[in-house]
Amino acid sequence: MNNQGQILGVFDDPDVINTAVDELLRNNIAIKDVFSPFPLEHVWKKLKMKTRIPYATFLYGTIGAASTFAFLYWSSVINYPLTFGGKPHNSLSFVVIMFVLTILFGVIFTLATYLIREKLYPGKVVTLPDPRSMDDKFVIVIEKDSKMDEATVQKIDKLLKKSGAVEVNMSNV
Repeated sequence: MNNQGQILGVFDDPDVINTAVDELLRNNIAIKDVFSPFPLEHVWKKLKMKTRIPYATFLYGTIGAASTFAFLYWSSVINYPLTFGGKPHNSLSFVVIMFVLTILFGVIFTLATYLIREKLYPGKVVTLPDPRSMDDKFVIVIEKDSKMDEATVQKIDKLLKKSGAVEVNMSNV
């Protein structure tokens, strides 16, 4: 048997895919990924899919706030201090600029991190296991590994069909 490839379970309904994920996890079958036309957050929680992007965003925002404060302090206090009626050089007007640039740094660098992490770049050819997963179908992808024999593949096929899969396919993507 060819040990490379994937088993694809194609579904019509997000509620059905939810029960299928429960059934597969109950039978200790590792799900590689789930493709859908819109986010299924309850499926992400069941598959324990986690991301570190929010931590990166916080770090970028902190760096943005610190670098903005450092620049404003340097330009207003050290390089070109102007005294207006006894106002301190380090004033509250810094807060608005720091807030805006904190958000700007966070957004721009988070977007760059996401694009680099997901290897999204102009001209990249998209490889989807089933193109209908971006239109109206929901797809569960199960990786076939060297430990899987024909009986295990048949068991997965039966579980997917029993859970409500419209079709079960094999893919080499």
